[in-house]
Amino acid sequence: MKLVNDERGRTSVLGFLAGFVAFYGPVLGVDGSWTHRIALVAVSTGVLLATFRYFLSTTNFQDLLQIGWRGGLLGLVFAVGTNVMVHGYPTYFGYGSYLAFLSFFHFSEYVTTSLIKPASLSLSSYLLNHSRAYHKAAVASWTEFFLEVFFFPGMKHRPMLWILGSTLCLIGEGLRKAAMFTAGSNFDHVVQEKKEEGHALVTSGVYALCRHPSYLGWFLWSIGTQVLLCNPLCTVGYAVASWNFFASRIYSEEITLIDFFGEDYLRYQERVPSGVPFIKGFQVSLQPELESEDEESDRNESD
Repeated sequence: MKLVNDERGRTSVLGFLAGFVAFYGPVLGVDGSWTHRIALVAVSTGVLLATFRYFLSTTNFQDLLQIGWRGGLLGLVFAVGTNVMVHGYPTYFGYGSYLAFLSFFHFSEYVTTSLIKPASLSLSSYLLNHSRAYHKAAVASWTEFFLEVFFFPGMKHRPMLWILGSTLCLIGEGLRKAAMFTAGSNFDHVVQEKKEEGHALVTSGVYALCRHPSYLGWFLWSIGTQVLLCNPLCTVGYAVASWNFFASRIYSEEITLIDFFGEDYLRYQERVPSGVPFIKGFQVSLQPELESEDEESDRNESD
């Protein structure tokens, strides 16, 4: 597998596992027999020592450390989230699920990029520094959740909303990763202004269903996280903000795609929807071009 051969992807996975084990080793060791506790501590220590040894044995220690601690942080958050789901109060069940989905999303973005396009892999591939607006939205969702827990704790335990939110997150995550793997090296987190050598128009797989499945996946995932939290205000806010972001993003991206692929993309655009509801993207009709071709053909025949 490419993941095994790519040092940065492997570092992220090791960091994630180390963060997960660093939390769960002591937590699970609290209960049970002394033999159980010693075994858990031994396994946890072994994983952590193996991780540190791996870092120390590399020639580019500083670079991999930056990758590893981010993966470790995400693994730790994932562990905390799952633990809250299992052992926390029902009021916080949705928040634990949210932490698990959030941390895994960012971790999987980096690892998937290491698999499909290692040449473009960077710390930004975690998408942790996506934008200030993204960070503000996250803080807003946390603020709403804890304020409503304080004033209206009963509204945060809604099993049907948890099922709906989890479904949206799972479908969104799955659709986005399917889009990334289908596009392969043609996928990039940044809109490209110049066509790279070998860049091809992908219209198969999930791209046969919609032109921007990765954006649709992220759109569904973002709304799902707020449904999980039973955040009525942020559910609406995330839907509106995400829609506006993707409307602008798709519009500008399709200008470059039409420039890259010309009529091939225009024909693809005509037969396949964008994916995100009510977003059409940058529209250029093929009809005028076809009419001009017909007129030129008629003139040639008359001559």
